[in-house]
Amino acid sequence: MLGSNAGTAAPLQPFTVALPTSTASAYGMPSMPRQQAGRKIADMLTLLSGQVAPQRRVVHAGDVIYQAGERFSHLYAVNSGFFKIVNLTVDGRVQVVSLKFRGDWLGFDGIADGCYVCDAVAMDTSEIWGFRYEGLLAACVEKPMLLTVLHEAMSREIAHDRDSLMSVCTLPADARVAEFLRQWVLSLENSGMRTDEIKLRMTRAEIGNYLGMTLETVSRALSRLAREKLISFAQKGRREVRIPDANALSAFVQRCIAPAPSLMQ
Repeated sequence: MLGSNAGTAAPLQPFTVALPTSTASAYGMPSMPRQQAGRKIADMLTLLSGQVAPQRRVVHAGDVIYQAGERFSHLYAVNSGFFKIVNLTVDGRVQVVSLKFRGDWLGFDGIADGCYVCDAVAMDTSEIWGFRYEGLLAACVEKPMLLTVLHEAMSREIAHDRDSLMSVCTLPADARVAEFLRQWVLSLENSGMRTDEIKLRMTRAEIGNYLGMTLETVSRALSRLAREKLISFAQKGRREVRIPDANALSAFVQRCIAPAPSLMQ
């Protein structure tokens, strides 16, 4: 869900978010220590490269990995950086449908019909490892653990897409933005990356596009979160955001989805 039409997107202006080092426990969600998560991803990549020689590629913000309609041939593992998966709607708008972090995979959408359904675009200087799908399947026969790795990645993607859809469908605007920040932090933590300072490589328009909101609604939601003292802006630019208490942010989302108390007659 990009904030502008395809091919005319404005340069991304990142937000910077600073949070406590550990956040998953604050949200009451399962996670593992950042070092352990990072090691798990490193082990996965080592296992893959030991069985199937990857095509390593360094990309930069705006680089397209594959496009919708292109013949499916490779799956891609994210070794570093951030990616967005975008889709063209029937009325010609470009929509961000997913965000990818270190340890995530790109290209699962191409398996069923033999062509990619969406575009995969780098959001920052990043490194991806490309694996020819036929070679990867052959390696899975020799090393069943590889098949487990792929199945786990597919399962995570399904669960994440479900959670994102539930957020868009059920949360009011302010909570939707708060949940977006929470999900970004959790994704980084589960990828083994630092979470005390986070750069969201998306404009407010792109965030709104991803969340099904207008740019103005995103700005108002951020302002309300600031008034509630759940986040604070730096003096200049309003792009650096700090979250002093992750528990308070989580509680805000929970309050928004809790049923209203009934009045006794």
